[in-house]
Amino acid sequence: MTNVYPRNFSHIGISVPDLDKAVEFYTQVMGWYLIMEPTQIEEDDSPIGQMCTDVFSAGWKSFRIAHLSTGDRIGVELFQFVNQEQPENNFEYWKTGVFHFCVQDPNVEELAARIVAAGGKKRMEKPRYYYPGKKPYRMIYMEDPFGNILEIYSHSYELIYSEGAY
Repeated sequence: MTNVYPRNFSHIGISVPDLDKAVEFYTQVMGWYLIMEPTQIEEDDSPIGQMCTDVFSAGWKSFRIAHLSTGDRIGVELFQFVNQEQPENNFEYWKTGVFHFCVQDPNVEELAARIVAAGGKKRMEKPRYYYPGKKPYRMIYMEDPFGNILEIYSHSYELIYSEGAY
């Protein structure tokens, strides 16, 4: 029998239409570290080219990628594909798949304002309190300047949802 234990979260891949602008946004607004400069990857017989063909199937041509890291060492891969399409509606939450990622900042309002100033937008008019009048836990849904949905929590996931947090 295999042991079941909680795995750590390693990284997330985010597709963007402009890699250089995305690197600028995520390093300057979110404060993430750039750990690998934007790099061009080609569909060829190199080890990375072959690995990407295994993932994307033949015909992917090329893409640019940059690697970042959050303050708690979670990796963020930013991809700019040659055939990138900007969906008209990037918030199809009812469909299977990842529809958002969440970051934590004690000053939800300030980070939301920084995201808007950098070209993103609010998905909610203002942050909501989970336990109004009882706990300072709040959240807001946003979009980065590229249409990716992100949420901001004021406190840790465990504090907001654990027993006794209510």
